[in-house]
Amino acid sequence: MALDFSGQNLRGRNFKGRKDLAGANFSYADIRGANFTNANLTGANFSHAKAGLQRRWAILLVIVSWLLSGLSGLLWAFNGYLVLLIFDSRLEMQIAGWTTLIVLIAFFFVTIRQGVVAGALAVAFAFAFARVGTAAGALAVAFAGALAGAFALAGAFAGAVAVAGAVAVAGTLFSIYISWRAMKGDQKHSLIRNIAVTFAATGGTSFRGADLTNADFTQTTLKSTDLRNTILICSRWHQAKMLDRVRPGSTYLQNSQVRQLLVTGQGQDKNFYREDLRGINLQSANLADTSFIGADLSEANLQDADLSRAKLKQTQLDGTDLTGATLTGAYIEDWGITNTTKLHGVRCEYVFMRLPTAYDPDPLRKPDNKQEVFADGEFADFIKPIFDTLDLYHNQGVDPRAVAIAFKNLAENHPEAELEIVAMEKRGDDKILLRAKTAALSDKSQLSAEYFDDYNQLKALSQSQQLLLVAKDSYISDLKNMITTALGQPKSYTQGNTIMSDISGINIQGSSNVSGIAGNSSIANLGTISGNVSIVLNELPDAPDAEKPGIK
Repeated sequence: MALDFSGQNLRGRNFKGRKDLAGANFSYADIRGANFTNANLTGANFSHAKAGLQRRWAILLVIVSWLLSGLSGLLWAFNGYLVLLIFDSRLEMQIAGWTTLIVLIAFFFVTIRQGVVAGALAVAFAFAFARVGTAAGALAVAFAGALAGAFALAGAFAGAVAVAGAVAVAGTLFSIYISWRAMKGDQKHSLIRNIAVTFAATGGTSFRGADLTNADFTQTTLKSTDLRNTILICSRWHQAKMLDRVRPGSTYLQNSQVRQLLVTGQGQDKNFYREDLRGINLQSANLADTSFIGADLSEANLQDADLSRAKLKQTQLDGTDLTGATLTGAYIEDWGITNTTKLHGVRCEYVFMRLPTAYDPDPLRKPDNKQEVFADGEFADFIKPIFDTLDLYHNQGVDPRAVAIAFKNLAENHPEAELEIVAMEKRGDDKILLRAKTAALSDKSQLSAEYFDDYNQLKALSQSQQLLLVAKDSYISDLKNMITTALGQPKSYTQGNTIMSDISGINIQGSSNVSGIAGNSSIANLGTISGNVSIVLNELPDAPDAEKPGIK
């Protein structure tokens, strides 16, 4: 029976390493300062709970902030004193004063435009030895926040109240502005925000290393909470408060746009290009017109989500739950569904097999007849793959020999993956997709990354160096010849036009005619390689690059 801590005062309690907290109820509990490090909290309910700092830690934080603010004020006042040297009768002092003023102006301008790091580099470039106080003052006050203002007038210590005080006030206001922009999520000032959040999370609620799979944080207050190295598969964050003040580590919570999506459930027309969203919970979220090109949504919960017209090109969906999701009008070019992708009850009238372009806004619509739509449940039967595949897409400067060597290396390094080439698709000039069957539990993301790391290194070698690696390996030679022949086929822009090509030296046996739904593409279905083979190629023109990073 799951433990019940609902509504209890658990401030400062130590649950470190406990394995009996799966499914525990912490709803409405006060968990400020509680330690859940490395605990098993699978399915735990933290809805409406209050995490963060205990009172004594909050008081200590305020005291330290005031001390840092005071130090910052003094440093800014010292800068004011240096600027005052402009009015000194000695030439060397005047030079020092003017240098200080110029560097301060440069620091202000560059920091506002490009961030604190860039500003600090600008100062270093302009004789940093005379301006250490400026950079340190800006950093200290920025993450301390508005408390810095109370100490700005300390600049009068130099004896020149007007000038030193003006510089101190200007510097303090500047630091307050930078801290405000940092806490608002301005990426230019992410360093300041990270320092502030790290500092504030010290002594707060810690979930570091905990398993929070399926944990519920609905309307939980999470300020000053440590979530580094946690397992966040399908954790729920709907209407969570102060999620932007957690210490996220390398989890998907480090992205401000992702945090906003999790809290509000509204992601319409957003761009998550190549984001690692593995295990994210977007149940019932509005994701219409959203771009997930190249993103990893494996093991994510997308139940009942609205993915109308979403761009899912090369999106990884291994183990993703799409039960009841809406996919009408989605663009699913080379999406990575597998046997573990749940498609039950998906609502979909039609999809597009390519991204739209200005010349073709409805590319490769399925069903082909624009007057027809999928009946209930028909889309899942139409699209579900027969077996798991690893898709290795090469989009420029394909080196057939490097492809062959890299694939053989991958197969030998991972025999448990049971890699077997089942399809080869030509995508216009010098673009090819190699599709390989894999074992059901293979980590396709890891396999793909390892393959392309090896491929890119091999591609950089000279042909003579590559030949030394392959020696008399007939498998690599045969596979290289197949890829070369496929790439050399003439283009055909006529839908359904089939081109036959014989490649001597290779025979493909035991092949299943499975290549996903690739539309009109150049396809070679492969099984066990030996002997001779005939490849059936049904080709497409180049698919225009309709979307670039950062552009929906």
